[in-house]
Amino acid sequence: MTFEHTMREQSSLDRPLRAAGVSVVIPMFNEQASVDELLTRLKQIAGTSSHAFEVICVNDGSTDATWTKLIAWRAKWSGLRLIDLSRNFGKEIALMAGIDQAKGGAVVLMDGDLQHPPELIVKFLDLWQQGHDVVIGVRRDRSSDGAVRQTASKLFYHVFNMLSEIPISDRQGDFRLMDRRVVDAVRRMRERSRFMKGIYGWVGFGSVGVEFDAPSRKHGHSSFSVRRLFNLAFDGLLSFSTVPLRIGVLLGGAVAIYAIAMGVYYAIKTLIFGVDVPGFASLIVATLLLGGLILAKLGLVGLYIGRVYEEVKGRPLYIVRRTEADITTADVNRPPLSASASHFSEAAE
Repeated sequence: MTFEHTMREQSSLDRPLRAAGVSVVIPMFNEQASVDELLTRLKQIAGTSSHAFEVICVNDGSTDATWTKLIAWRAKWSGLRLIDLSRNFGKEIALMAGIDQAKGGAVVLMDGDLQHPPELIVKFLDLWQQGHDVVIGVRRDRSSDGAVRQTASKLFYHVFNMLSEIPISDRQGDFRLMDRRVVDAVRRMRERSRFMKGIYGWVGFGSVGVEFDAPSRKHGHSSFSVRRLFNLAFDGLLSFSTVPLRIGVLLGGAVAIYAIAMGVYYAIKTLIFGVDVPGFASLIVATLLLGGLILAKLGLVGLYIGRVYEEVKGRPLYIVRRTEADITTADVNRPPLSASASHFSEAAE
């Protein structure tokens, strides 16, 4: 029985949502070394499950042979669906591209680097059948991340949870199962600066965690550089909190009150003791401090305004280059996108 047939049957007989098929969404960027093992394990799980499976691999502008390998797998597994984005849009956007195309009553999100064990999906589905809307994979420890990254991660989540009304855990990632109702809620959130962990928390619904040990990355290295992680963290703070703006207001008010108090103090002192020579150093320090605070506040306001500007332009979240339905013989031999594919070369001009 095909996935599409199962979904039509579920709709026509008005069965409970828990009886529908399962979609597995996997964003991929330069994962050629992991494709074979990952899809082999997923196919085994799909073959032994009572649920109809579809696996959606989103090629996020890979510059290696990831897409070529996915095409080869599609030829031998009809349950595999492929989405090839026109360039690298980033993991958060690639996840949404897959979520938008998922048809299942349950949607599982996971990485393509084999650090999310596919076998845990069976446990996810058991808990989903018991009535849980969200099942989250929770890492037992993050020792494989290194001391610096662990410390930075804990610091970010501590600051985020202080500033945001949506608490999130540093042990929870994108590895999760979501019921169709949760998926539909997530799909309605179309902001372009996406922080998926915050979005998952914002939509709510009951959740349960499943602990697992994340194996070390077998192939390659993470595409998330320090700069990209910092930008993602900054996006998360700005997307789910206006507290930084309120801190600026409170800080400005405190400085103003301090200035008024000092003005009153020096006025009284001058009236009683006469005029003394003011300190040049203290004047310069105060001027630089106030100037720095003003510039920082203006920059923060500018960041929020910039985000509004990005939203009102109304650009699509992503562009799909092709899907499995568009694959031709020429696609098998077509070279992958180059790292500079988004730019015109001088030779082309």
